[in-house]
Amino acid sequence: MKPDNRIRSWEITSEANFVSRRRFIRDAGLAVGAALTGATALALPGRASASLRDLETVPGPFSTDETPNSWEDVTTYNNFYEFGTGKEDPYRNAQEFVTEPWTVKVGGECDKPGKYDYADIVGPHALEDRVYRHRCVEAWSMVVPWVGFPLGDLLKRFEPNSKAKYVRFKTLFDPDRMPGQRRAVLRWPYVEGLTMAEAMHPLTLMVVGVYGKELPNQNGAPLRLVIPWKYGFKGIKSIVEIEFTSRQPKNSWALATPREYGFYANVNPEVDHPRWSQARERRIGASVFAEKQPTLMFNGYAEQVASLYAGLDLRKNY
Repeated sequence: MKPDNRIRSWEITSEANFVSRRRFIRDAGLAVGAALTGATALALPGRASASLRDLETVPGPFSTDETPNSWEDVTTYNNFYEFGTGKEDPYRNAQEFVTEPWTVKVGGECDKPGKYDYADIVGPHALEDRVYRHRCVEAWSMVVPWVGFPLGDLLKRFEPNSKAKYVRFKTLFDPDRMPGQRRAVLRWPYVEGLTMAEAMHPLTLMVVGVYGKELPNQNGAPLRLVIPWKYGFKGIKSIVEIEFTSRQPKNSWALATPREYGFYANVNPEVDHPRWSQARERRIGASVFAEKQPTLMFNGYAEQVASLYAGLDLRKNY
């Protein structure tokens, strides 16, 4: 069955929430190698593009044909502790979050570090955006039509060197704009990491939109990761820093409670969380009477990613 990628009227939110950055991207021409600060400039090819407002989307190479969750499910039921710990808190508290201008600092073991504008990050990929319908799993699951591009395509542009074994990502730290950071729920700012092999895998996405629309604030605007074979907390949001490292980075949840959360966080029904089973999952939007469904190894992407962990004990390296 071919995925239906048409955007339905009931899945479209108010245009007022999106116009500002769209106009910025359009007027900037989507990346003409803007000046970089404090490092060697990376010349980026100029490329005209439509904004995400009217983005034409087609299925990505790994997209599932499962029916996606509704716009309401995807944008009102979120984990984004920077805006609160309740599932509806991000939607309620992130509406006034300003993401323009936005820059990403790149450093560590690479030959082209620098400070890059949002348009520099997105621009070269703007005409290559695809809809990736990936299943996202924590104790619950959704099928989300993300719009983005392979993270590896972006990382290659910074020319990581032979010492780069991992990639470390950091979320914005700004308690004035992110009220959840006023509470010591985690060690702020939020930090996540991947091995280079994981980061360069074509399933790993830098996401800029959802349902053919620009990424809403509560979903991690303006830039977030999606690693569909891992639990949801690995998908770091509102990224402001990318660092190539030689050592495994300490990610926020593993620092907060190492017994419960490890570095890898691969979806594995055979390894229970200390406080609950992960063998079955609840699909958001399903009837309260619906039976939970079995959780699939690597969230159903074992054929694509199992080789990344050959010889690794996935019970110890959870």
